[in-house]
Amino acid sequence: MTNQLTIETEVLVIGGGVTGAGIMRDIALRDIHSVLIDRKDLCAGASGGNHGLLHSGSRYVLSDPHSAMECRQEGELLKKLAPHCIEDTGGLFVSVKGDDEEFAAKFPELCLAAGITCDSLSPQEALEMEPHLSPDIVSAYHVPDATVDPFRLALENVNQARELNDSVYYPHTCLTGFEIKDGSLVAALCHDGKTGQSVRIIARQFVNAGGAWAMDIAHLAGCNDVNLLYSKGTLLISNDRLTDRVINRLRPPSDGDILVPGGTVSVLGTTSLRVDSLDVIRPTVAEVNKNVAEGAAMIPYLANARYIRAFSGVRPLVQSADATDDRDVARSFSLIDHNSQGLNNFCTITGGKLTTFRLMAEKTTDLVAERLGNSTPCQTRTVALSGGSSCRWTEPGAAPKYWYKENNSDDMILCECEMVPQSAIDEIVKCAPGAEKEMTLEAIALRSRAGKGPCQGSFCGIRIASYLYDQGYYHDETGLFHMRDFFNERFKGLRTVIWGQQMAQMELAEALHCGLLGLDHFEDNVEKNEVK
Repeated sequence: MTNQLTIETEVLVIGGGVTGAGIMRDIALRDIHSVLIDRKDLCAGASGGNHGLLHSGSRYVLSDPHSAMECRQEGELLKKLAPHCIEDTGGLFVSVKGDDEEFAAKFPELCLAAGITCDSLSPQEALEMEPHLSPDIVSAYHVPDATVDPFRLALENVNQARELNDSVYYPHTCLTGFEIKDGSLVAALCHDGKTGQSVRIIARQFVNAGGAWAMDIAHLAGCNDVNLLYSKGTLLISNDRLTDRVINRLRPPSDGDILVPGGTVSVLGTTSLRVDSLDVIRPTVAEVNKNVAEGAAMIPYLANARYIRAFSGVRPLVQSADATDDRDVARSFSLIDHNSQGLNNFCTITGGKLTTFRLMAEKTTDLVAERLGNSTPCQTRTVALSGGSSCRWTEPGAAPKYWYKENNSDDMILCECEMVPQSAIDEIVKCAPGAEKEMTLEAIALRSRAGKGPCQGSFCGIRIASYLYDQGYYHDETGLFHMRDFFNERFKGLRTVIWGQQMAQMELAEALHCGLLGLDHFEDNVEKNEVK
C-alpha cells in the first residue's frame, strides 16, 4: 500500500477519553510503551459531554449501591492525587414540596451504608449556604461532592505518559479495521483525518476504550460480546456561576435535577433518552425546556437565567436484560477479555463513570500487563498526577495565577471572557499533548478556556486566528477555514438557547462573522478564486 505510515508499539489504546488517557498513564508507569489514538481529539465523547461532577456516590445510593461505593472511594483518591484538576465544592441534596418524603427520609441511611458522609441541614441553614435555593425546600443534606475538569484530567494523564517513556498520542486517527492472524490482532489499520494518509499500527496488545463506540470497534475485530445501551443526556451552561456547591434534587435521579458549578459558569442537567444511533447527537429545544423547568423547582433563578450553551453526550451503559429506564442501568463498568471470541491480545473496557476512570484504567492495565509478562503493580493509587505547564490553561481563572505573575506587558489577552493570553496559545501549539504542525482553533480551545465564556468565541476566535497568522503559524486560507469551523462548532451549542439576551449576542456574532468577515460564503469565494 502506498503512502502508508507504519508505527510500532507494545500497546495500542483506542479512544482518547479520560479512561483511554488513564490507561496510557497506568501503562507508562509500568514502563510499557503505548500509542493512544482517537478519531477526533481528547474528550470528544462522553468525557467531554458531561457536567464535570466528581461523584461522592450519593446520587446512586438507591439505584446502584455498588457504583456509589466505587465513586466514593475513587473520588477520595482523586482529591489527594489530582487536586489541581478538582474543586472540592461540597454538595447539597435538597427536596422541595411534593418530592418523595420516604426517599428523603431514608437517604442518610443509604449514604451510611455506602460509607458516604451525609450531614443533615435545616432548610434555613441550606438557604444561608446557597441563597438561590427555593424557599420551598423541606429537607437538605450536605455530601462530599466536588467538580472535576475532564479536559485537564485527560491532558495531564497523556502528558505524564509522554514524559515517562515517550508514549505517543495521535489525534484525528480513525480506526478502519484490524489485521488478524492465528487468534491475535497483528495491526490496526487507520486513516489520518487531517492528511488523508493510511496508518498501520503494529502492537502486541490492543485496548478498546472507545466509550459509546466500543461496540463498533469490537465488531471490527470480529467480536460480538460487547452489548451497550446508548443513553443521551443534554445539559445547559449558564452565563455565570449560580452556586458555590453542587446542588442535587433529593429524589431518585431524573431530568434537570443537578446543578454543577464549574469555574465561572454552572452546568444544569441532565436528561436521559435512549438512542439507537451515534451519528447525530445534539440537544433539542424540548430537552432544554425540560431541564430548565425541572431545575427551577429547586433553584427558581434558573427559570430566567441566561444560558450560553447547550450540549449533549452519550452514556455507554452495559446492557442488562430487564432495564426499561436507562437510569436503572448499573453505572459500573465491564472489562471484556475477548478470549471467548478467539482473540488473546484484545480487550474492551466500557461503562463506568468519569469518577471511576482511574479504577477502570487499573483493571484494564492489570490484564494487559499480565498478558505481556509484566509484573509491575499498579502505581496510580499512590503516584500523584503531575501538573504539566502546557495543560494548565483549561483551568478557569488561570490568567491571574500565571499571566499576572509574569507581568509581561507584551503578552496581550486574546480571550477577554476567560482571560487567555498570547503566551497560553504559544505554549499550547508548541507542546500541549496532541499538538500538531497546524492545530485548529477547536483543538486550541479544547486545551484552554478560549471560547468558553459568555460570547462563546465570537471575539476571541478572530483574535486568536489573527495572532496565529501574525506569528506565521497560519499561512494561507486554511486558517480562515479553521476560524469558520470553530464558529460553526460553537453555534451547535447555541442554536437551542437563543432567546432573550443570548439572541442579541448571536446577532452581534452574525454581524462579525458573516457581515464583516464573510465566512458564510468563504468556501464559495475560495473556489471561485481557484477557478480564476
